[in-house]
Amino acid sequence: MTDNHDQEKQQTSPQGEEQAYLKHMIQVEAEVAKKEQELKQNHKEIKQLQQSKAWKYTAPLRKIKALVSRITGNKEEADKHLLEIEQETKQVLQRELEATKEQLAEVMLDDRYMKSHETLKVVKEQKQEGKLLEYITKLVQQKRQHETNYNEALRYAARTWMNDKPEYRKLAYREILEGFQVEEIPEFLIREGLTDNPIPLTPAASYRASLNMRMRKLQLTGALPEMLLDEKQAAYQFMKQMNVRVPWTTEETYRLKDIPEKTGIVIKPANGAGSRGVYLVYALDDIIDVKRLKKLERWGKLKETMQKDLQSGMVEADSWYMEELILENKEKKTPASDIKFYCFYGKVGLILEIIRYPELKYCWWTADGERVKTGKYEDDPYKGKGVTVAEIELAAEISTEIPAPFIRIDFLKSEEGLVFGEFTPKPGNYDEFDERTDRWLGDLFLEAESRLTEDLVAGKKFSDYEKLKENLTP
Repeated sequence: MTDNHDQEKQQTSPQGEEQAYLKHMIQVEAEVAKKEQELKQNHKEIKQLQQSKAWKYTAPLRKIKALVSRITGNKEEADKHLLEIEQETKQVLQRELEATKEQLAEVMLDDRYMKSHETLKVVKEQKQEGKLLEYITKLVQQKRQHETNYNEALRYAARTWMNDKPEYRKLAYREILEGFQVEEIPEFLIREGLTDNPIPLTPAASYRASLNMRMRKLQLTGALPEMLLDEKQAAYQFMKQMNVRVPWTTEETYRLKDIPEKTGIVIKPANGAGSRGVYLVYALDDIIDVKRLKKLERWGKLKETMQKDLQSGMVEADSWYMEELILENKEKKTPASDIKFYCFYGKVGLILEIIRYPELKYCWWTADGERVKTGKYEDDPYKGKGVTVAEIELAAEISTEIPAPFIRIDFLKSEEGLVFGEFTPKPGNYDEFDERTDRWLGDLFLEAESRLTEDLVAGKKFSDYEKLKENLTP
């Protein structure tokens, strides 16, 4: 669907039941605030309260209490009863407000005009009130029911076109396909993609869905070929076998108090991600805190900052290692850029270029050398320098030696060329790509699976990978 079509549909959509709840909540909140103020004042305000809807709720109780006061003739007791009635009235109004808020929270996500920050505000309020788990349960049920309703409507709509002219049917089917997630597409629409004049089954491909299923396979089987390379030392050994340069690194890990004073090194957490807890040590009085983008001018300050990393939870465990400091420009002491290749068994899809200091910036490239937008890091104006054809070919070649449809291969750009960094079987936040990118990478994933299957059937031997497995086997 086009953006204009979506906007037109939004403009003609009814306000819906949620708008009525919203108005009702505003009215009830105003009434509660008004009555609470009135209850703090004199009996004149109480007479005003007696005219409210809430007063009617307590009429039976009020008659009983009035009867008691008349029988006893005790003014003090009558005043006491009146105070009790005031409190009960407040409770009735408060219960009505809470009930209305709960109803509003349930229908709020249905509002076609609701902004994401407003939705997040509702979730935050539910968390603060200790009701978020119950709210989540209702949201899951509501979401499933809505998806069921939409899917049934879309399936029925598709079936109404089954006996129409082929060109009309295909046009309608292409439009309807956009409304389904990959697992929701009916078989008869898939069948339409396998005819002599097929409709494209583009929505059936998803990078996030493919990786999600890959991780489910890991849960079920306990092992995937690419996960062997997720461990740093195994990855380095694999690259050495393929004659790819790797930085030197300490084999042992250190407690914070035991880290030796050295220069020309990078200090990293043994189990870290991103730039958290990463420090570049040019000299003992010239140290860069990569995460905070700060310069530290003494070793003692480095130790203090690392201790804060542990105390704050930014770094989980007091276990660190050191590796060679790779520079893109040694004279200017420019830290190496990160170059991350999204590899699909012999083919590079996306390339992510990152500089981390003095400012964190990102740039996306295709293997054809075109800058692209992906839905991630869109606010960054960094244009990047790109990579060479030889560097792309190196990443693609390495991926053909790994019996997996996808792996990200990360490098550092040194003054002499690329230096291997790590393998990443499951990139962080891979669900944040926009729909266009997700489908494109999904197609690459499926094509890679086919190529890998063909090679395995043909008897291809992954000699470097098998050698690594043998060396790692106790």
